[in-house]
Amino acid sequence: MSKKAQEIISEVKKVIVGKDNVISKVLMALLARGHVLLEDVPGVGKTTLALSFSRTLNLDYQRIQCTPDTTPSDIIGYSYYRKGEDDLVYNPGVVMTNLLLADEINRTSSKTQSALLEVMEEGNVTVDGVTRALPEPFAVIATQNPFGSAGTQLLPQSQLDRFTVCLEMGYPDFDSHVSILRERNTDQPLSNVRQVATKQDIVLMQKEVDQIAVRDELFAYITDLAEGTRKNKNISLGLSPRGALAVVKMSKANAYISGREYLVPQDIVDIFTDVAAHRLVISPKAKIAGLKAEDISDEILKSTKTPNVTSV
Repeated sequence: MSKKAQEIISEVKKVIVGKDNVISKVLMALLARGHVLLEDVPGVGKTTLALSFSRTLNLDYQRIQCTPDTTPSDIIGYSYYRKGEDDLVYNPGVVMTNLLLADEINRTSSKTQSALLEVMEEGNVTVDGVTRALPEPFAVIATQNPFGSAGTQLLPQSQLDRFTVCLEMGYPDFDSHVSILRERNTDQPLSNVRQVATKQDIVLMQKEVDQIAVRDELFAYITDLAEGTRKNKNISLGLSPRGALAVVKMSKANAYISGREYLVPQDIVDIFTDVAAHRLVISPKAKIAGLKAEDISDEILKSTKTPNVTSV
């Protein structure tokens, strides 16, 4: 594993216990210049995870609690007139940061959701005809509670597609739960997190991920997987080209933190369901049968021939 990536993961693990796989995949998304949707019940550590990364990487951090009265201007900012100024003055929104936690994104209006997701896609903010670039690096970790629908606005499929991965933290196992109770009985683990990287380190690591070598056989393998989602009888809407590109980027980040300069099939297998499942729309019959997108995605992985690629 990349030494710097290992240091980052080790620091976050001081706070987030027993969720090594989730920590690794959030870091992969950051290195792939992507965004993360955490879909889980309250109280399992979603906010703490985001805070841990911000402290470990020395990132500017903002958090917004999405509510029905949150407006687009809260997200992107607004301009106002100040006496004595020739031009309008820009008041930045919460996106002018490195790491934004959007809590319960499904509880704000569709208009506000669209404002945030447009910024995520374009990497800049336009207010009153003036375009401003977001800081580098920039990433969004959004959360939503899958239980309870009162007052929620479900993200449309086109907007879900903007998130590189959708992850679930889940409850800790027994031993991890005991460890959490013991450690937080007298201390706050966040206070023990050290900064082990800088914003510049992350930007450099992102550029190094871009340089990971990918053989044509693996591009073909990802295409086969995408085609598998489009032809599956249980899926009404398969993986988009943007989704397939996200698979490539996440796979390269996976190879990078594994300490390799080239992609192998296992890098793709490890992340495919996390990247693909939330982008799939399963058929009504599949829903009635109790099938989940994750189950169908896993089945497509098993049924698609894996290329024999072990080097550049």
